[in-house]
Parts: sequence; structure tokens; C-alpha cells
Amino acid sequence: PGAMLRSLRRRWDAYKYRFVPWLALNLRRKRRTLRYVPESSQDKIISDEDVFETLLKIFKALFINDFSRQAHILALLPEIKCKYLELLTVDQKRSKANSCNHQSQHVFSPEEVLFNTLGFTITRDQSSLVSAGTGVFVTKGFVPKGTVVSMYPATVAISRGGSTDNLASEGAVIHINAVGHFRSCSRRDQLGPFQMSDESWLTASLQNPLAVGQYVNNCSHEKAANVCYQEYDVPGYFPIELKQYLPNILYSHDIESHLRCVVLVTLRDIKQGEELFSNYYTVIN
Repeated sequence: PGAMLRSLRRRWDAYKYRFVPWLALNLRRKRRTLRYVPESSQDKIISDEDVFETLLKIFKALFINDFSRQAHILALLPEIKCKYLELLTVDQKRSKANSCNHQSQHVFSPEEVLFNTLGFTITRDQSSLVSAGTGVFVTKGFVPKGTVVSMYPATVAISRGGSTDNLASEGAVIHINAVGHFRSCSRRDQLGPFQMSDESWLTASLQNPLAVGQYVNNCSHEKAANVCYQEYDVPGYFPIELKQYLPNILYSHDIESHLRCVVLVTLRDIKQGEELFSNYYTVIN
């Protein structure tokens, strides 16, 4: 019994910094960060347009890097295919590749694409916090303040009603990290060859290198938060061929809403070697 209890304690020590158990234990405690915003509509670190442009930039780069495997999608989108061929040709010229032979295109890893596109790489590794398990680090490059540095992958449910006391206010987001939920919803919403979400975050081989936000640990007295969660509603005009990189999906079709994601935005400049820390509970006045 003693060995079993010690094993359970070690597992809990490594898991307690994660979002869901932290909320469950600290919901009614007073250890909260206070952030003031003049109006509810201004509760954004950066604008939705900035989030959109960042995701569009990195997703396009990932799509072009994996161009040879997108034939089944591009066959249904001839106009889109021509635009990507033009972008691919420009990219090949920059890398001094043969612009006429697309099969010879050099394929980078998703992490390399992230660095080449946004100027940084993030990686999961042992957290600098004692007993915190895995954390997320900037392992290459530099991340300026106000940058989308990660995404929180999960199934998304949107609450309708309730009060701020129980975190179920109008439009509040609930993330469900159950693997079965995500996979069933993802396959349900696939439209022919068009994937509406990214399942690769459930594996060791990430298709979207930003989809590691679930490993970002809560800040401590010694380690201040350097990123902040921000909700982002994916607009209806988001390119359908790029939705395969979104690590989120709605739990139910009953909610008439665009897909809502949660991105992590930097609160300050972050240098190579630094670990990302968030604050799970921020009270907004």
C-alpha cells in the first residue's frame, strides 16, 4: 500500500500543474491574477486579425512544405492549386531549387517550417519546475511580445448560460481533453478529403508544431507568467484546405457558432532557452 501511495503521489505531483486539475482545486481560492480591460470586447492581448494572419502564415507554409501529399485536396480546388503553385515556385527559387520539378522539393520538418516562417521553435521537454513533468521551451530563435507562440489542442464545448461564479457564463469555453471525444468528433466533421481538424497532436509526430499548449505549465512565485490564453473564433472564410492544421473541434453541432480556439500569446519578449508559463486563472475587470 505504501509503494502504491507513493507512486500515485508522484503521478499527481507531475500532473497538478495542468489546466483541468488546477482549476478543480483552485476554483474558489484567491490566488488569481487581476487584469483590467476597459470593455469586454477589448479582452484581447492582440487582435483577432493578428491571430488570423499568424495562423494563415504558418499553415500556408506547412501546406506548401507538404505539397506533394495534398494532391487529393488540390484536385478539387483548381484555382487554389494555381495560387499555391505560384507560392511554391517562389519558395523554390529562394532555395535555388528546380522550379519546374515539384517532386524534387525539399521537405522540412514542421519545427523547421515554424522557425523559417515565424523565427522560433518550441519543444516539449522536462519542466524547470520541480515535479511539474513536461513543459514547453523556446529552443531556437526569439519570440517578440504579442506573438502567437502556441495553441491549446482539445475538443471545445461552448456553454450557454450560468454565472461567472462557476465559470459557465455566456459563451464560456470548456476544453475536453479526452482522446476519444476528439477523434470521434474529428472524423464526424471530415468533408470528403478535407480534414476539419488536426489529430496529430495526439501522437509524437506533430503536423502543427504550435499544438503543444496543453503542456505549458502554470506559473509559480519564482516563475512568472510570460504567456496568456486568448480565445479566437475561426472565421467562416478561413481556408478550408488549411483547417487540417487546427487542433480544435466543436463537441456538438447543436451550437451555432464558429469553431473557437485558444491560442497562447506572449506577454513579453521571450528568448531562446526560456520555458513558457501561463496563468490558469485570470480575473478580468
